[in-house]
Amino acid sequence: MNVFQVKLKIFILKDMPIEDSQVIISGFIDSGLSKDSKLLELHESNKFKGYCFDAPYPLEKDKVYKKDKIYTVTIRTISKGLAEFFANELVNDFNSNIKGLTSEIRILPKKHIEKLYSITPAVIKNDDGYWKNKLKLNEYERRLKENLIKKYNSIMEIKIDENFQFYTTIEFKNNKPIATNYKSIKLLGDKISLNIAENETAQKLAYLSLGTGIFEMNARGYGFMNYRWL
Repeated sequence: MNVFQVKLKIFILKDMPIEDSQVIISGFIDSGLSKDSKLLELHESNKFKGYCFDAPYPLEKDKVYKKDKIYTVTIRTISKGLAEFFANELVNDFNSNIKGLTSEIRILPKKHIEKLYSITPAVIKNDDGYWKNKLKLNEYERRLKENLIKKYNSIMEIKIDENFQFYTTIEFKNNKPIATNYKSIKLLGDKISLNIAENETAQKLAYLSLGTGIFEMNARGYGFMNYRWL
């Protein structure tokens, strides 16, 4: 398993508030995927998509990306085919909000990961809305680990032993839920930081998370993680 990273430079055609950036960027990516029949099928399916992306950067002080300026979006995936598609096709794509410009692609090296931290809010799907006051912290932590295990098992077509420590500490970086616009609702999520355990399985899941994101809605721009090597 490799994690492929695509750095995509985009030209903004309209001012874009940060709380709208996930839905606008995902719409741009979706429009590219829809031009390939097999990728359109993936996009429309209710299954694990295998990619994630961050918010454009640099971030403006007023948290509004500016018309006629160039920003960079990082897309990561565990699929070589998807990575090549993003790198080659999105540079030629555009819609009413965004025009693709240039891209560069590389494989993230497999080094010992000391820390993972959220770049975009991590969202946990819950029938009762935002998880706090609905779930206990240990349930939140259990679902975080189980979500990555399911992704790993699906990709590698194996069933790993689930009796391992994934991280030693978890820290929530936000004092209140982070709201972003999604369709006609506001999604509430969190930015978290994890100190990753030393064992081999924990390191494999940490590396996987760089290409898939954590929790749900990763192909919508949520749960994108960055890393610090030891």
